[in-house]
Amino acid sequence: MSQLATKERITSFQQDGFVIVPELLSEEDSGLLRTIARLDQDLESARTSRQDGEGGSVDLVVSNDLPEDSIYGAIVRMEPLVTLMELLLGDEVYHYHHKMILKEPRVGGAWTWHQDYGYWYNNGCLFPDMASCMFAVDRATRQNGCLQVLRGSHLMGRVDHVKRGEQTGADEERIAAAQERLELVHVEMEPGSAVIFHGNTLHRSDQNVSEDPRWAFICCYNTRHNNPWKESRHPRYSPLERWPASRVSEVGHAQLAQMQSADGHA
Repeated sequence: MSQLATKERITSFQQDGFVIVPELLSEEDSGLLRTIARLDQDLESARTSRQDGEGGSVDLVVSNDLPEDSIYGAIVRMEPLVTLMELLLGDEVYHYHHKMILKEPRVGGAWTWHQDYGYWYNNGCLFPDMASCMFAVDRATRQNGCLQVLRGSHLMGRVDHVKRGEQTGADEERIAAAQERLELVHVEMEPGSAVIFHGNTLHRSDQNVSEDPRWAFICCYNTRHNNPWKESRHPRYSPLERWPASRVSEVGHAQLAQMQSADGHA
C-alpha cells in the first residue's frame, strides 16, 4: 500500500468527498513545475478563456495527450499518486485528461459551483467513479480564489447542470439547499500540496482579487470499469504507466534545459 494511503485519508475521502495531501510534490519539484509552466510557450498559446457569469473570466489549458518528456506527464504517472487514486476509487485508474488553471492577479475569474461528473456524465461514463487531483502551483488562498468544496456533497449524487456564462454550473436551487446543510471548506494550500476530490463533489472558486497569481495543475483520472461506452472529447481506457516520484525531477530538469536552450539561455 502507498505510504500516502493512510486509513484516515481513505475514510476522509469516502465521508467528505475530498482529501488534502500536503507536500505531495517536494519543494524542489513544485518550484520546477512552476518555472516550467511560466516559461511554457505551448501552454501560453493554448490558453482559452471562459466567462464566469460574474463579470470575470478564467483561463485554462486542457490536454488529453500524455507526453513522456514533460513534467506534466511525469506528475500524472507518479506512482504514489496513482496508487493512492486506485485505493480511493477501488479500481485501476487511467489518465482521463489534465489541465492547468491560470488565475492571474486581479483579473482571474471564478468557477461556478459544479461537479466534474456533471460534465463527464455526458461523455459516456456510466458511474461517478472518477476523481481529480489539484496541485497548488502557486500558494492558494481565499484572496486569490482557492478551491472551495462542500463537505460530503458527493453523497448527493449527480446534480443537474445548466449553462452559466460560458461555464456549466450545478442547479442553483439545489446548491442553496446543500449550502444550508453542508460545511463549506476553503482549500488553502502551499505550492506542491494537493487536494483529491471525487467526481460528484461540489466545488467552486472565487475571482482572484489579490496581487498574486493562482495557478493550479489538475490530473483527472477515470476507473477502468467506468470505461466510456461512446467516443467523447476525452479518451477511453488505456493502461497508465507508473513512474517513481524521482522521475518528476529527472524529466522536469531535462524539459527545462531544452526550453532554455531553445530560447538561447543555455
